[in-house]
Amino acid sequence: MVRRPRVVGSDRGGATICLLAVGLLFVVAGLFGAGVGAARMARQQARVAADFGALAGAGQALHDEPVACARAAELVAANGGRLVWCRLDGLDVLVSAEVIVDPLPGMTRTAKATSRAGPPRG
Repeated sequence: MVRRPRVVGSDRGGATICLLAVGLLFVVAGLFGAGVGAARMARQQARVAADFGALAGAGQALHDEPVACARAAELVAANGGRLVWCRLDGLDVLVSAEVIVDPLPGMTRTAKATSRAGPPRG
């Protein structure tokens, strides 16, 4: 069996290209996963902000709508959200909050949630 001497520079680099492609695939999958995770966290944060805002507003529902909604706006802002609208329905307070998130550079999304709080029925 005759062995040919290996010539330096004869490697064409096919494995390098495959390794780079796999690495790029992992980076894209990681960015997609981070974007989905950020959107889910923003949705949960909007729900929490709306729930706490509605509960705080319900505590002030005996006064009037501006007082109840002002208190709801304080709690929504304290939880990282923005009050979209607030309404007093009898002794129930309805609150809608939104949280703005940038899951990926150049991409801005808004997560919205609505909540209702008032005295127990029954």
